Amino acid sequence: MEVRFWGTRGSLPASLSAQHVREKVRGALEAAIEAGLRPGEDLERFMDDRLPFWKRATYGTNTSCIEIRDGKHFILCDAGTGLRDFGNHVMGLYEPDRPRNFHLILSHLHWDHIQGFPFFTPALVKGNKITIYGCHANLKKAFSVQQSAPFFPVEFKGLDATIRFVQLKPGVETEIEGFKVTPMEQNHPGKSFGYRFKRKGKVVIYSTDAEHKNEREKDMAPFTKFFKGADLLIFDAQYTFADAVTVKEDWGHSNNLVGVEMAKKAKVKHLCLYHQDPNSTDQELDRLLEDTRKLARLLRGNENMAVSIAWDGMILKV
Repeated sequence: MEVRFWGTRGSLPASLSAQHVREKVRGALEAAIEAGLRPGEDLERFMDDRLPFWKRATYGTNTSCIEIRDGKHFILCDAGTGLRDFGNHVMGLYEPDRPRNFHLILSHLHWDHIQGFPFFTPALVKGNKITIYGCHANLKKAFSVQQSAPFFPVEFKGLDATIRFVQLKPGVETEIEGFKVTPMEQNHPGKSFGYRFKRKGKVVIYSTDAEHKNEREKDMAPFTKFFKGADLLIFDAQYTFADAVTVKEDWGHSNNLVGVEMAKKAKVKHLCLYHQDPNSTDQELDRLLEDTRKLARLLRGNENMAVSIAWDGMILKV
């Protein structure tokens, strides 16, 4: 399988200000001067080999949306602002190659996870079919209210695509587009649901907007079982450990430390930190990744586990 991240920020879209860009340019120029870079040298190689990620790129600005694909078969998770970029990508494909059937699974109905749908261009195309899945009972109401006056000029009922809603049951496996999908309830205001996707012996876990505290082993056990042996665990690590256990306790999100601990216990092959704090700069997220990898090396068990942090446009092979 292949997982592509279209939106990776949490709570609201993040800004990339002129000052942030200026800091990147300054950092890159300083590195070029130090390296004695000359005209005609391979700039791409210099950027990849000599510049940290925060100086050469950005973790992005979009809210939650990922694509899990196996060949022509794919599922989308969440409809944050990243869904707009996915829709624009689809509409830019050669017409015969454009998909006409879309399967969208929701973790929950908070605005940062549905706010991209009004700008999802395939929903305006007659003949397209969109199926929206979730464990909440009021799926259609949330989408309809979002696209109603005075909030939006185009009403949900006016969309040309055929749209239907399917309510899933926690703990019950459902087959969607060839993927076996199992939801699990998580600790988050208003309830959130994580999903275990299985296809051809590979497992991807999408677990965002979930708060895991310093719980007893028996409280962690259901999630350890849910994550067990996953090839890829996409894990909500919006807060630092200090914030998660103090000023932002009970806000519904986890941190990188508990992510490593849980992934190690579950024998996960690849832990990917997700739902980045919109206040975190690219440099801070670089540091978060470095600290998380150090922690993963220190903790015993599952020493070969890979650790990464998601950014808009990143593609992971599973």
